[in-house]
This record gives sequence, structure tokens and C-alpha cells, in this order.
Amino acid sequence: METLQTTLLIIGGGPGGYVAAIRAGQLGITTTLIEGEQLGGTCLNIGCIPSKALIHAAEAFHQTCHYAGKSPLGIQVDAPRIDLTQTVRWKDGIVRRLTQGVAALLKKNGVTVIKGWARVVDGKTVEVQPANAAAAQRIVCEHLLLATGSSEVTLPGLPFGGRVISSTQALSPTTLPKRMVVVGAGYIGLELGIVYRKLGAEVTVVEALERILPIYDEELVKPVAASLRKLGVQVLLGCKVRGLNAAGDAVQLSNASGEISELPADQVLVAIGRAPRSQGFGLESLLLDMNGRAVKIDDQCKTSMRNVWAIGDVTGEPMLAHRAMAQGELVAEIIAGKRRRFAPAAIAAVCFTDPEIVVAGQMPQQAALAGLDCIQASFPFAANGRAMTLEAGDGFVRVVARRDNHRIVGWQAVGIGVSELSTAFSHSLEMGACLEDVAATIHAHPTLGEAVQEAALRALGHALHI
Repeated sequence: METLQTTLLIIGGGPGGYVAAIRAGQLGITTTLIEGEQLGGTCLNIGCIPSKALIHAAEAFHQTCHYAGKSPLGIQVDAPRIDLTQTVRWKDGIVRRLTQGVAALLKKNGVTVIKGWARVVDGKTVEVQPANAAAAQRIVCEHLLLATGSSEVTLPGLPFGGRVISSTQALSPTTLPKRMVVVGAGYIGLELGIVYRKLGAEVTVVEALERILPIYDEELVKPVAASLRKLGVQVLLGCKVRGLNAAGDAVQLSNASGEISELPADQVLVAIGRAPRSQGFGLESLLLDMNGRAVKIDDQCKTSMRNVWAIGDVTGEPMLAHRAMAQGELVAEIIAGKRRRFAPAAIAAVCFTDPEIVVAGQMPQQAALAGLDCIQASFPFAANGRAMTLEAGDGFVRVVARRDNHRIVGWQAVGIGVSELSTAFSHSLEMGACLEDVAATIHAHPTLGEAVQEAALRALGHALHI
């Protein structure tokens, strides 16, 4: 078996792995990256990017159908239709351009990329079976970085196959089902459920808990629930999925009382979450400290074994691509001798439903549980001129700040396009801004960002436009 030598060996070419490799290459570290499938990982290939492309396409088609009726904008369109094959081709083109860009950046920075499946031998040695069926290779390294990501969680009674699909299959539809059942009312299930509804499918969302999007507070979720009703998405809460019926054309459900019912379905999307990908490649041989299925790390992304590092989804929540990227850059810089610690003030998270939700820092309930005496204030988009011109008056921006010194500890927003406010939220939290700092900053008019300033002003007791 051929043996190769490298300073840094990275398993996984997703957002965390490829960013770590690029930064390591910039810093002159000899780096090898192993990826079994496509560069960019789940996020770029079958997650963040393709889902946002389909969300955009579905919204464009939905608006076109809206214009086929009576539009207050005076726009009229006759008999709109969508060519799913072309839509998927367009989506795949975006993914392809981005993966090619990642490959070019890795090459530019001198990173050796091996397409194949890795198996950990020990903390310094990994065996790789190349995807082209060539002879296996052994790679010896000084530093091993685990960036293996996460995988979809399955339901025992609904294994993937046939009518039962995962989010991966849902992102490349060949035909549109008449009736789709989505299992799980978290962000993945709702994002894709809304896409399929806007494309014309009848969609029912089934959730075992008593509310949708349970990680967010009820005030943030209300506009999304209202949008689901308006779109005609049926939501069944407090119901558990037992499996398919004998004929395979309906989902069997049980409610809190134990009553069994059937829900007809041409397609069933299981979207109940993701789990760290820490099994199946020999990781257990290292006997690392774990948090369940997640690899335990410290504030430098070090595991319990010297010179073995881990970043991203394999380390558990929050499973966010931008967290993995930041961790990957940090590890590369520490290996290069820089002094770094991973201690962000906040990591913004976005739910790309209709409308969108963005959260950065602490929500009011979280601040209270942390023992902070806080004030909070919201500014509605119904009072924002730019939102009105975008027909996007639903939703609001909310700020949470300490009562004693007005230091901001959290931002939340729900509304059309609020994902683009996440940067402003993160900036203010990372820089330790107070309400007065944001309130005194001149915000461009007319923009959605004015609602950020107005929320701070309202928390201080003198909002201008409400």
C-alpha cells in the first residue's frame, strides 16, 4: 500500500473542511483533503445552496400564479406553468459552478485533494479507498482534522425508498406529487414543504410536538403559521407517524389519544433532523471523548487526543455551515502558530421559510433563564415603508438588551428578506453595541434595516414611526 505524508489531513470537504484546507494552504501548511463525494459537502450540494435555489424558483412561480389573478400591482399573466426539469437543471448549474470554484481555490492554494473514502487507523494514520477503485492509500499526518458533517435522521417505520424520500431526493424532483406528506415541522420540513406547495402540490405537515418550529418562541412563529394557512398547507400537530399502510399509499398516524388514522400520500418527505456523522469510518478506534454521537471539543476545536481536531456538524449543535467555516479557519491558524479561540458573541441562524426567521444571540426567554434583567422592543414591518413597497408588511424586528447598561444581547426578526439583516445583528453583538449605538446610527431610507434602528429606539422609549 502506498504511503503518503502530509502535515494536515482533513476528512470531509464540506464548508468546514474546504475552508480549513484553503486557509492552511494560504499559511503554507502542507494539506491533504479527503472527500468521498462532491466538494462542498451537504451544504453546497444537497442542502443550503440547492434548497435556496428551489425556494427562489418556487416563490417566482407562486408570484406568477398570483399575477394570473387580480394583482394590486396591475400585473397580469396568462396560464403560468413550470418546467421542473429546467428548474432542476438551473439549480444544478449553480451547484456545479460553486463546486468548481471550491476546487479551483483548493488547487490555487496547493491543497492535495483525494476523492475517496477514509478510514481512521489511529490519530496519525488514515487509509483511503479512492473513488476510482484504484489501490488503497495510507496517509500519515501530523494533524488530523475531522470535518465529516452530519447525516439525515431516519424513522424506523419509514425507511427511505419508494414513496419515502429524504431532503436530498426532494431537492431534485422529476415530477410533482399531487399529495405530499412532510414528517417534521422543523426548518427543513417547512422550507421544503412550502416549496412543494408553491409549486402546486397538496402538502400536509405532521409534527409530533404541539407546535411548529419549536426552537423559536411563539411570537416569531406566528407569521409563519399564518403564511402556512394562507398557502393552504395543512399542519397536524401532536401526531406521530407509525409508517405506511399495507397498500403503501397512505401514512398511518396516531394522535395524543392513541387513535389511529390514515393520511393519503403520493410522496412522503422525512425531515426530522440531522445527526453527527461520527460512525462508519473507524473513528471509534480513537476512543475520543464524545457528547452522544457528537465529538467533544474545547474552545480551540481540539478533541481529547493531541493533534486531532474536529469542526462543524460532527461536533454537534449548532449545525450551521458558517460555524463550521469559522472553526475551520481557526484550526488552520492555530496549527500555523497563531493564538486563536472559538468564542463568538453570537452565531446568527436563519430559517428560510415564508416569511424568513433570523435569530442572533439570546431570545427573551433565554436571557431570563440566564438570569439577565432585560428589556425588549419590537418594530413591525407594517410601519416600514420599504416593506410595504415589497408587499411584505408582516413580521417585525425585535431587540433584547440588558436593563442596567443597555448592552444588546439578542436580535430576532421575522419577515420577507430578513435573512439579510443577520449581518447587522451579528456585528452589533460581536462589537458589544448598546441600544444607543444602534439608535444613533443613521440607517438608509427606505430599507428594511430601518426597522433595526426603530427597534432600538423603541427600547429606549422614543421610536419615531410608531
